[in-house]
Amino acid sequence: MRTTPRPLTARRNGALHGRLRAPGDMSISHRALILGALAVGEARIAGLLEGEDVINTAKALRALGARVERCGQGEWYVRGVGVGGFAEPQAALDFGNSGTGCRLMLGAVAGCPITATFDGDASLRRRPMQRVLEPLERIGARVLAAGDGRLPLTLAGAREPIPVVFAPAVPSAQVKSAVLIAGLSAPGETTIVEAQATRDHTEKMLAYFGAQIRVEVLQAEMAGAGGRRITVTGQPELEPQPVAVPADPSSAAFALVAALIIPGSEVILDGVMMNPLRTGLFTTLFEMGATIERLAIRREGGEEVADLRVRGSALRGVEVPAARAPSMIDEYPVLAVAAAFAEGTTVMRGLKELRVKESDRLTGTAALLRSNGVEADISGDDLYVHGKGRALGGGLVATHMDHRIAMAALVMGLGSEQPVAIDDASFIATSFPGFVDSMRSLGADFS
Repeated sequence: MRTTPRPLTARRNGALHGRLRAPGDMSISHRALILGALAVGEARIAGLLEGEDVINTAKALRALGARVERCGQGEWYVRGVGVGGFAEPQAALDFGNSGTGCRLMLGAVAGCPITATFDGDASLRRRPMQRVLEPLERIGARVLAAGDGRLPLTLAGAREPIPVVFAPAVPSAQVKSAVLIAGLSAPGETTIVEAQATRDHTEKMLAYFGAQIRVEVLQAEMAGAGGRRITVTGQPELEPQPVAVPADPSSAAFALVAALIIPGSEVILDGVMMNPLRTGLFTTLFEMGATIERLAIRREGGEEVADLRVRGSALRGVEVPAARAPSMIDEYPVLAVAAAFAEGTTVMRGLKELRVKESDRLTGTAALLRSNGVEADISGDDLYVHGKGRALGGGLVATHMDHRIAMAALVMGLGSEQPVAIDDASFIATSFPGFVDSMRSLGADFS
């Protein structure tokens, strides 16, 4: 399932200059394919992320009976089978490294009267699925085989789905989305009550495809600050819509931080999504003193986007509150790199969710820093980075099959006094195909 590891080294090579458009947003790409497959008719998608994670979701949907075809660079169409219309697949659905694709598709299958086996690579097999399976079982799905709530597992979808009210114990857009998608097959209303708002792409796209969905902001005494109640009415006939996928802010973050930590850099990032539930990194970097300008603010695919002009900046340490974590959960490794080049200590609180990503990303991020001469400590679920305005570098970073650890380490190498190497660059393609060439176009030295 895996290719031979590909080591890669990043070296300081002077200021970065130019323009870059990050790949299409991964969250939007997965959801556009899945909701297109649950609609009746043909949906056209432009700017789809053609990374391994999203391609595996497309393959799974084909195996379930939807017609999913590529018709040009980033251009795809999906001919859906309708809510509850998936056919039973003949083989296991292989999601590779994608937790998002797997968990959302568990929700899609849970509402259909079929049985499917879900599998993935060694990294995905280590990731917990039980918190998704619990609400899906309440809807009526049954887990026929699973190893300790992990892949590979076999799920029998509900023959008579039941609408539920579910409050996730931990804020998670993936769990929320899986339940809402499964709830499409149930009569009546399925409701999620979340204590903290998580990324709302599923809600927006469901409404865009014609589902009846209500989002209510809750009082603090009913849930945590910023809590929401999301209710979807089941058994709709979703209408296929064209989707233009904006650039992924989580992928754009790597070029953005690289430009910030290298003096004299000036980079423009085109068409980056500015959804308020995805911009925690930008808020934090502004607080650290980053020079980031928003240009040409507009709407694409139902989301606000902007071009970002980023210049090399003198950064300072800050405290990042736990409440901000859901809006930047994928960006902490590269934020930690920015913190290493800041003056003073940066404290990132409430990072429990990082422990169940593609790797134990909290431990991996601290190890990345320490191996390159940066002092970093973990206390409970908090990460402390003691920045000195510079980084020595010189380390070999174990990526643990984690694409974001790999890219963050390479960004560190571009600003460090000595080169930084990673043990395997092959996983970068799961979220950012062409990362190396894109960064080289700005002046990065990777070899």
